[in-house]
Amino acid sequence: MIKISGHTGFIGQHLLEMLGESAIGINLRESDEVLIGSDDALVHLAGKAHDVKKVLAAEEYFAVNTALTKKLFDQFLASEGSVFVFMSSIKSLEGIDVKASAYSQSKYMAEQYILSKPIPDGKRVYILRPVMVHGPGNKGNLNLLFGVVKKGFPWPLAAFENQRSFVSVENLCFVIKELIANKDIPSGTYEVADSEAFSTNELVRMAGDALGKKVVFWRLPKGLVRFGAAVGSILGLPLNTERLEKLTENALVDNGPLLKVLGKSLPLAARAGFEKTFKSFVHHD
Repeated sequence: MIKISGHTGFIGQHLLEMLGESAIGINLRESDEVLIGSDDALVHLAGKAHDVKKVLAAEEYFAVNTALTKKLFDQFLASEGSVFVFMSSIKSLEGIDVKASAYSQSKYMAEQYILSKPIPDGKRVYILRPVMVHGPGNKGNLNLLFGVVKKGFPWPLAAFENQRSFVSVENLCFVIKELIANKDIPSGTYEVADSEAFSTNELVRMAGDALGKKVVFWRLPKGLVRFGAAVGSILGLPLNTERLEKLTENALVDNGPLLKVLGKSLPLAARAGFEKTFKSFVHHD
């Protein structure tokens, strides 16, 4: 049986749907003692997500993302379970820096704990570092972007040219399923991304296509946009400095090592994944 923590979350709901009767969700709010039976797989998705509004205390990240992960991993090591999958984040790579966010540090510390333990024979352990995940039911910066396009506003960030890796939730769940099913895939840390990167301007164009709207692109001076975002940070506006960075940064990830161990391509092409995501936003609205 595949047991999933965080099964009510965005990724967890999609994973339960893909795995069907072979998986069940576990509620860690009721108890963090998990019964892991012989040959069970434990997929640990539960965690505190990156807090754009900055209302969470650092201690909350370390209590959930680090301490809870340690406890579940110790239970797995002591059990007869066969596979442990920890959903980390590409942001964990920043966690080694003492100036990094509590979120990044908490994920990094959880990874380090897992990597510090010898893996007993017959067990496999996977740490996944997905880039930004999107799909039907997704919430976050993509929704902000989509909302701007839907309201017919010009896109004011056209002067920022970037390339960024993303992963559809369908492809991420496929990776998890393959790792559990294939005993020949070695334990390890794998970065998860689709095989094609996009600029934010391309995403805006795709959102417009989904809505049947022609988007007007404004190439405002970057300095002016950054000033506006700084003001937005002070006033609590939708466009703030952190969100501007997320929308315009370069963040490329090579999924080659992952595809090599999987021995197959991801099922959903990157562009098709975004078309699916944006169409779901249209239908939801």
